[in-house]
Amino acid sequence: MTARLNPYLSFRDQAREAMEFYQSVLGGELTSSTFAEFQASDDPAEADKIMHSQLETEAGFTLMAADTPSSMPYEVGNNFSVSLSGDAGDSEMLHRYWDGLVDGGAATMPLAVAPWGDEFGMLTDKFGVAWMVNIAGPA
Repeated sequence: MTARLNPYLSFRDQAREAMEFYQSVLGGELTSSTFAEFQASDDPAEADKIMHSQLETEAGFTLMAADTPSSMPYEVGNNFSVSLSGDAGDSEMLHRYWDGLVDGGAATMPLAVAPWGDEFGMLTDKFGVAWMVNIAGPA
């Protein structure tokens, strides 16, 4: 895998519906995982909500999305992030990007091993742009 940069959309309880809509328009293969599948929320009401969804289109577009947990703020208009992702071979480069982006900004979720086995972190850079970094774990 080569490191990628793509939009990551956030929703309040509409990620599944939105991603199915985008798939109907853009085509491609859609995968989705719920909060329950990764024990990512202690709130039973969030079990079937989307923790991560990814649409890969024939045109080479990648669109990702998730439902925002009720414990986190959500505001339409600010409901997107830029996602940087890659595999273990991209680790050094992605850590360097993380370090550069967080400098002068703030980590909202430190870069650490996540329940799905990858390193994952979220930050807001010094310009107020939200970023997510995911580094795939060992195969």
